Amino acid sequence: MARKLAAELLGTLILVFVACGVATLSFGKGFNFAGFTLVHNLSAGIVATAMAFGLVLLALVYVLGPISGCHVNPAVTIGALLTRRIEPVEGVLYIVAQFIGGILGALLLWGVFSSSPFYNRTVTGLGADGYGTSSLVHISVGGAFLVEVILTAIFVFVILGVTSRIANALTAGIVIGLTLTFVHLIGIPLTGTSVNPARSLGPALVVGGTALKQVWLFIVAPAVGGIVAAVIYWVIYPKDAPEETESLDPVAA
Repeated sequence: MARKLAAELLGTLILVFVACGVATLSFGKGFNFAGFTLVHNLSAGIVATAMAFGLVLLALVYVLGPISGCHVNPAVTIGALLTRRIEPVEGVLYIVAQFIGGILGALLLWGVFSSSPFYNRTVTGLGADGYGTSSLVHISVGGAFLVEVILTAIFVFVILGVTSRIANALTAGIVIGLTLTFVHLIGIPLTGTSVNPARSLGPALVVGGTALKQVWLFIVAPAVGGIVAAVIYWVIYPKDAPEETESLDPVAA
């Protein structure tokens, strides 16, 4: 169990550090020097950030999947719990490890960025999610909640399906990474895209202010999305199919 929890903590830390780092470099105010901005337009920033999240998760699935299943996301763990992939106590410990990993990843990222004279924590941010004026399209709180539920449900449902015994295990990591990528492509302009409470809490705690006040939505909505995904999975997948794996390991699936 200790190795599994360490893998979940480390995986979430890496996801937040790398992907939220790209998000900060893409959208954070202040990262410009000599009239040059790291990302020149909105579209480039969205694509770069979406690919960062997807590619990092793709790599983590194959590296950490054989150890813990590589959930690195409380919403995924909720889906796994409801579909009986893992035991309740194990699931709770997974979620705790993921939140710790997300916070540590955000702290490490802040420590790196703080060494730059162009970074300001309250101005540049740390890739935190948001709604209202914190959203690129100023989406309302209701709209943000709905889109996070929908995107998380899609993401978790794909993971549950692609890691079942009737799926092609060899391509599971690729499918999961690509799914997270296209989820971010639509979600970034709307909310910044959470679909992962641990990814949202870490940056919000470091940045504080509005990000911290709004983080409740990016904890609750993805959790609801994970529940919705589990329900859809039970409805769509045949009851007489071979029993699914006890983890989300694409190698063992």
